[in-house]
Amino acid sequence: MITYIATFYSHYGAIQFRRNCQTMNLSAEVMPVPRDLSSSCGTCVRFHTESDFPEKTEEVEQIVRVEPQGYVGIYHADEE
Repeated sequence: MITYIATFYSHYGAIQFRRNCQTMNLSAEVMPVPRDLSSSCGTCVRFHTESDFPEKTEEVEQIVRVEPQGYVGIYHADEE
């Protein structure tokens, strides 16, 4: 399983994303944002998947893949 972290513009967005993960039977937890990642609300969701991502809402700020050497950007709202 690959580990990802999603950051959000609001705490509500993080909670909704975690619920979407659970609906898809993905392991997900709400946690404080790691120092190396910035976030508007300070809350993120760490989740694990091999393929499908939960639907991105307007609340998702960024999604990164967690690797031993650090974080690899997958999605950033400002780049759309």
